[in-house]
Amino acid sequence: MDTAAIRVPSELDPVAPVGRMALPAPGDPPLLWLVDAARHAAFAARLASDVLDPRELRSAAAFRADADRDCYRAAHVALRLLLGAQLGTAPGDVRLVREDCPGCGEPHGRPAVAGGGVHFSLSHSGSFALLAFAATPVGVDVETVPSADAVADISSVMHRVEIAELGALEPPERPAAFARAWVRKEAYLKGLGIGLGRDPSADYVGTGEAPAAGPAGWSIADVAVGENRAAAVAVADPDPAGTATPQATAATQATAH
Repeated sequence: MDTAAIRVPSELDPVAPVGRMALPAPGDPPLLWLVDAARHAAFAARLASDVLDPRELRSAAAFRADADRDCYRAAHVALRLLLGAQLGTAPGDVRLVREDCPGCGEPHGRPAVAGGGVHFSLSHSGSFALLAFAATPVGVDVETVPSADAVADISSVMHRVEIAELGALEPPERPAAFARAWVRKEAYLKGLGIGLGRDPSADYVGTGEAPAAGPAGWSIADVAVGENRAAAVAVADPDPAGTATPQATAATQATAH
């Protein structure tokens, strides 16, 4: 994947029929989709009981704020529509599981399709959700650019070189630079399946206009998602031998830095 490219996701209209889609091929860039939950909240709510599984329905009901519930529901309906289109099955028949965590071995790692076939990742911020699909483990993250005060409070958790890069910028430039680095880092950690169980300071992804190279075995690219938001996708490089399992790949990368 071209790590310098700013990738632009397709915008999914859940109301329109989703035709059969080809599965991503090894080495291809991830397929990226953006969902406007506010625009499609009513349709997603009508479809949810037929498409989402009981766990997803419980999770949606647990949100106190209507906007958060709408975004979760629209994102997961969209996820199932797209998985069903790629796997050639009804969206409600797609069974989702959790892989083992590469850090502790417990079943709370990457979400996955039972039986495999395609890797995916989902992130939402405000009323927008971003989804990624790939032939190898993939992670995606989207965030609203934080305030300058928030950056000052939390930037100390970043890699030491990223902290230095932020410090060298003029204060008005720091929030966007921090957001770029944070979504790259989150996407990579979600791809590993360990999330913030791994110290954010351990991996350097850069705060500049383009991601830094690496980490080893992974490609990271920024995703264009509009004003005042930042997003990134991270995808594992294909295994040349074709023998490593996704769990083994994640565990190896989680201990390699």
